[in-house]
Amino acid sequence: MIWKIFYNVFVVPIMWVGFHLYSFINQKARRAFKSRKNLFKHLQTEIARLKPNAQRVWFHSSSMGEFEQAKPIIAELKKKHPKIQIIVSFFSPSGYEHSQSYKLADVITYIPFDSVANAKKFIDIVQPSAVVFVRYDLWPNHLWALKEKRIPVFIASATLQIKFYRKVPILKQFIRSLYNSIDYILTVSEHDKDVFTSFNLTKPVMGVIGDTRYDQVWKRSAESKKHQLLDEKIYKSKNVIVIGSSWKEDEERLLPALLKVQESFPNLLVVWVQHEPMEENLEYLEKELNGNMLNIRFSHLHQYQNEKVIVVDSVGILMVLYQYAHIAYVGGSFGNGVHNVLEPASYGIPIMFGPRHMNSQEALMLIKKNAAFVGNDSEELYWQFHLLLNNDERRKQCGSRALDLVKASIGATERFLSYIEKVL
Repeated sequence: MIWKIFYNVFVVPIMWVGFHLYSFINQKARRAFKSRKNLFKHLQTEIARLKPNAQRVWFHSSSMGEFEQAKPIIAELKKKHPKIQIIVSFFSPSGYEHSQSYKLADVITYIPFDSVANAKKFIDIVQPSAVVFVRYDLWPNHLWALKEKRIPVFIASATLQIKFYRKVPILKQFIRSLYNSIDYILTVSEHDKDVFTSFNLTKPVMGVIGDTRYDQVWKRSAESKKHQLLDEKIYKSKNVIVIGSSWKEDEERLLPALLKVQESFPNLLVVWVQHEPMEENLEYLEKELNGNMLNIRFSHLHQYQNEKVIVVDSVGILMVLYQYAHIAYVGGSFGNGVHNVLEPASYGIPIMFGPRHMNSQEALMLIKKNAAFVGNDSEELYWQFHLLLNNDERRKQCGSRALDLVKASIGATERFLSYIEKVL
């Protein structure tokens, strides 16, 4: 096969060298490299603990965001078929490290570097009955090894940006060959299905299932409402803004905007959750706030004295905190791209973010439905906050439209299961 030769002779050596060099300058890549040293030994030990002869489904996600799309499928699969064993793999250290406590997986591992030998060895150890790649993170040698063993391969919530591939004909042909190694391509939308269809694929069964993240976020919001992290005395009769997953670039624009909002709405309460609440980031935010807005750390709330800002120094509680918000601001949109906007949408609150949101289909849909708003700088952020807080009826209508979008998109998990159950 010409593409297999091309990939292994030219692409794999370049990736191998690039991965090693990058690990010298990037801490995250270095962790990923070191953690893979004993990958197969660890994997064999973990697999040996499992009952033999049981069906196994291997789920692969690039990182934590994609794994959120796999979680509702895994949960429902285990519920309907409790004897099925679940193997979960990640490419990124952040996904792997943050998923160690995930109870529905029988084995959690890294995916090995995509060489022919590694791919065959990994699949021989795992011996999956079916494989689910989430969204787009495909590794050619693993795909080809699965194809040789006639193991059914699925892509869940599949999507593909076609513009780049159209500009490079040889790459488009390679991608076509790659996706023809897959049995089921189950897309987020009809548009995504049309993109895959444009490659003239001959093998895969294609269907539209929607995005399983809606199922996951709906389930998580229902569970989160059972937890009360703030005493009612703290937020009662206040206008609450929850800042979620902020980076320094967000904070530089938000601080001037919130200072002005505070002048018009003295009962303002800001719950501030940074994307990486490490001590140095917490101290930076507190330094910027001191002298401007009284603040207190979440871990010190037992000493709360009507401070305007609660700086959250815990992880894993953002989803719960959104339930207290009148408005949510989602970070990342002054950097690489906006983070998860579905979490606040599931609570029926209007959402704000910055200019870099094209990475999120959900953000674009929320804007279209007049449920989310963009602030390109501090002044625009201030006016958006002001307009929403100054008109309760408009704010509630915007939040209701956000909630309607989430509700209308639930059900992708069941649709996916209708496909995978055919091969199990």
